[in-house]
Amino acid sequence: MKPKRTVFVTVGTTCFDALVQVVDTQEVKEELFRKGYTHLIIQMGRGSYIPTKCSGEDGSLDVDYFTFSSSIADFLRSASLIISHAGSGSIFETLRLGKPLIVVVNEDLMDNHQSELAEELAERKHLLCAQPQTLYQTIVCMNLESLLPYPAADATPVAKLINRFLGFPDD
Repeated sequence: MKPKRTVFVTVGTTCFDALVQVVDTQEVKEELFRKGYTHLIIQMGRGSYIPTKCSGEDGSLDVDYFTFSSSIADFLRSASLIISHAGSGSIFETLRLGKPLIVVVNEDLMDNHQSELAEELAERKHLLCAQPQTLYQTIVCMNLESLLPYPAADATPVAKLINRFLGFPDD
């Protein structure tokens, strides 16, 4: 029996039906299964597109979905691969956990500063970046070994600055 390897897809609090629809296509699900993933969990947010549930008993990907959760932290922690919208919260929470990440940019959003963040982090090799129409090809070609860990931030300089501002002595 294959070890459980989950792909978690999140759209956050938005509606991003284009992402949910593309991960629900047969070709994407078959490619994920070929790459050794066993489960696909889709957090679909406010979207109206309902993905197809599948038990995986027929030797295919086990697929489930939900709209919202009070916390997606457990889903992120237990996932082997995360496919996310380009929200900075989802991106940095995933990178902090050291999980492989494909960010899918929603091109329907006006003034899309999120795509700039995703593209910059992809250029630095911390994540892979795709659009709904390129996601399948990104999965086919992905080499997760090439991704670099995102460096943990050091809050000490900021804390010292705040302490100084508040009149506390430097340690």
